[in-house]
Amino acid sequence: MAAYTQLPVSSTGGVVQPDRPSSLKVGLYMVAWIVSSNITILFNKWLLDTAGFTILLVTWHLIFATVVTQILARTTSYLDSRHNLPNTWDFFLTTVLPIGIVSSGSLVASNFVYLYLSVAVIQMLKAASPVSVLLVSWLFGVVDPTVGKVVNILVIALGVAVASAGMIEFSIIGFVFQMCGLAFEAVRVVMTQIMLNSEGLKMDAMVGLYYYAPVVAILNLLVASIIEIPHFDMEDLYRVGFSMLFLNAAVAFTLNFTSMVLIGKTSGLVMSLSGIFKNILLVICSVLIWHVTITPIQLLGYSVTLCVARGMVSRNGSSIKSRKGLWIALGTMVVCLTGLTLGIGYHTGIYHSIKETLF
Repeated sequence: MAAYTQLPVSSTGGVVQPDRPSSLKVGLYMVAWIVSSNITILFNKWLLDTAGFTILLVTWHLIFATVVTQILARTTSYLDSRHNLPNTWDFFLTTVLPIGIVSSGSLVASNFVYLYLSVAVIQMLKAASPVSVLLVSWLFGVVDPTVGKVVNILVIALGVAVASAGMIEFSIIGFVFQMCGLAFEAVRVVMTQIMLNSEGLKMDAMVGLYYYAPVVAILNLLVASIIEIPHFDMEDLYRVGFSMLFLNAAVAFTLNFTSMVLIGKTSGLVMSLSGIFKNILLVICSVLIWHVTITPIQLLGYSVTLCVARGMVSRNGSSIKSRKGLWIALGTMVVCLTGLTLGIGYHTGIYHSIKETLF
């Protein structure tokens, strides 16, 4: 059995960097993650509006992922690389469990916020994601701080503050949940990057999901047993439908897998920065589907944040060797997202709203 090294780093003190894929592959990784993420968010929004129970929903996602990865591990050779990893309590307590805890916190907080804020406002607040990822990366020694990056962080924080101040219906509870979600997600992304790329503990995305999905499912179920299960009614389940729940879980599984692939093949910061374009599309979808009102102050703050984050993409997106992959990602993303959004709208009863808005 392979020897275990706790969250290993390179000889220079940093995380071993993954082999850089071509710009075309990076673009495709970005497309897969952005499309699956946006569809999951829109799908979850509809389910939460229909039945509620945010924690139970994400728990179902992780139970589904656990079952799928367990079946794959026992019926295929796709996850055989897990045998090269240590099967010890030390490995579980120092690597798997910490990622499971922060993943659970991220999922719970990030889904609760949809009960208090609109999709558009949430995506504007998520524009601060590169800031949180960069700060956590500094704390973990993955990247080194510079004066320029600190200035960028301050400007992005200012932009998010302005966008928040422009909310027509500000919810302090929703704002706190979103900020907690960003903090948990940043730690999850950086720790996942270390887990997937560290020398002596390198694993592929599906194996990573195989390990942490059951942990997160159990943690979420414990939280749900206190907060949501006492109020759960089977009528809520029937109202949504089993077929929609299975489809939703399949989409969420795709998101979990593609996010780990993107982190493993590039970095947590690249994924966070590419999420900026994803957030822009979600803001547009929120306006078209739910007729959310965006104030000029919100647009000003969001524009400032995007401009600075765009500069961070240019300086930090070194995994993308050329603009080719980025343009491939953006073009394919727009086409796929438009088609998939209309498809979900048709099945969830909001198709006519989209049609009237567009035509």
